[in-house]
Amino acid sequence: MIHRLLLIASLLAVPAFAGELEGVKVPDTLEVAGKTLKLNGQGLRVKVFFKVYVGSLYVENPSKDGAAILSADEVRRVEMTMLRDVTRAQLEDAIRDGVKANAANYDAVKDRLEALLGKFANAKKGESVIVQYVPGKGTTVELGAVKHTTEGKDFADALFSAWLGKKPADRNLQKGMLGVK
Repeated sequence: MIHRLLLIASLLAVPAFAGELEGVKVPDTLEVAGKTLKLNGQGLRVKVFFKVYVGSLYVENPSKDGAAILSADEVRRVEMTMLRDVTRAQLEDAIRDGVKANAANYDAVKDRLEALLGKFANAKKGESVIVQYVPGKGTTVELGAVKHTTEGKDFADALFSAWLGKKPADRNLQKGMLGVK
């Protein structure tokens, strides 16, 4: 009996991982700016036949509706964990194309987007690109030592629309991140 209780107690002490995809394990919750974010879902970005990254979407209030997530003025986060090396130019092109295809306000955010893209660097296999929006503070993008914050919810919505908008570059990635596999 005591052995069972010790086993149960030890299992409860292990951090809970809500998601694992392609070997990328992520926790079920994160604390960001005093808010508890929940894992909404994980998806795999594939280009041609190559697995590029695992995208993990965290939000305050999980939803299967990308438009609802974009319209909420709440903390949100996307983690892109690279499954292969990706050049700066590839990252820039993919994000620029995703925002152009999905953001109705592209012209209004274009200059801020280009300023952000100018800060990017190459991403190595195993590294994560973190895109995080905090209301009143802006959208912070982190890649290694690079960390850049851009103001405005309009910018956050445009950037996150690359994954959550009506024309994502990878529909299966979007479905996974929205938890609708």
